[in-house]
Amino acid sequence: MKKIVLSSLFFISFLFSCKKEKVLQEVQLPDPNVVEEIIYANPADVKTKEKPFEMKGLAYQYNDLEPYIDARTMEIHYSKHHLGYANKLNTAIKDTEFKTNTIEEILNKLDLNNSFLRNNAGGYYNHNLFFEILSPKKGTKPSTTFGEAINRDFGSFNLMTSKLVEASTGLFGSGWVWLIVDKDGKLKITNTINQDNPLMLNAVEKGTPILAIDVWEHAYYLKYQNNRTEYLEGLFNIINWEIVSKKYDNSIAPKL
Repeated sequence: MKKIVLSSLFFISFLFSCKKEKVLQEVQLPDPNVVEEIIYANPADVKTKEKPFEMKGLAYQYNDLEPYIDARTMEIHYSKHHLGYANKLNTAIKDTEFKTNTIEEILNKLDLNNSFLRNNAGGYYNHNLFFEILSPKKGTKPSTTFGEAINRDFGSFNLMTSKLVEASTGLFGSGWVWLIVDKDGKLKITNTINQDNPLMLNAVEKGTPILAIDVWEHAYYLKYQNNRTEYLEGLFNIINWEIVSKKYDNSIAPKL
């Protein structure tokens, strides 16, 4: 009799357990009409480990350049890539003759065989210029003086931007495309590989950079994948030509 009772109790317990497991619970599905806001970090919080070279900050938030450059790309580009160059540059010049030099002075006289200093000094300078000339501000235009120089050296603003796009799409691999002012005050377009720039001793075209276009894939891959042309078309919507104009004016101003 005990065996029968125990068996019955086990059977009832088993049925109750199965029934309990089969109880369905309602799962709340996300509302397709509600877009969840992603909160990105503040660029101002990105700091180097040491000095003298520090992060210069951004004049905008990571998501301010959308839809042309997405916020995630901007955050990684600035807080990972650029910060890495800055930190390594400080390491490279520590206890050397360069520790009190400006970045321009370092670039003008560094030993090109010193790849660690060359890559990180170039990466620091190049990215500073690239991030500085970008802006969410719409409708900026070259100043009168800069506009006249563009017409003189390229024929028109549209011809200049077309040549910049052509140079950027034609650059094989990773590197930079530049708008520079040469020693005679003439505007020229040139390119460099890796993190080199027109201030270095090996530059084919030497001059003062006033505009930099980053064509490393990390600058655009998350949004545009391998479509560099589409990235460039978007980029020209967020270049602040007022800043570029000021850089042109400074480059041709008499040196005291």
